[in-house]
Amino acid sequence: MGTMSTVRTYAGVVGVVLLLLGVVGLIMQDAILFGFLNSDIIEDIIHLVTGALMAYVGFAQRDNALARMVVGVLGAIYLLVGVLGFLDAKLFGIVPTGYTTPDNIVHLLLGVLGLVVAYALPTTDTTVTT
Repeated sequence: MGTMSTVRTYAGVVGVVLLLLGVVGLIMQDAILFGFLNSDIIEDIIHLVTGALMAYVGFAQRDNALARMVVGVLGAIYLLVGVLGFLDAKLFGIVPTGYTTPDNIVHLLLGVLGLVVAYALPTTDTTVTT
């Protein structure tokens, strides 16, 4: 039985968090979650889709290269959304209720962390034996 790689662990954890955020957002319907995060149907669906994809590469498959690619691509997308959110809170009409500054910061953090985990960490996990 092998151990999970860092990129797959990251994908699994972030995937579960995004899935939960999407479900809570759908239940709360167009509200500000936790007092500071935007929630609308488009955002919730995006969280569910990206969360499911991350959870899949984190838990259901064993290909670290695929996990790196998914985490890296989604990291780049979240980084772009974070930057664009500062330029236009409604993301050029895609997000009806608009992003808050904390939304943009969370997207930037997810983007940067995803890119670091996917591309800056070693490509293989090693186990030290004594």
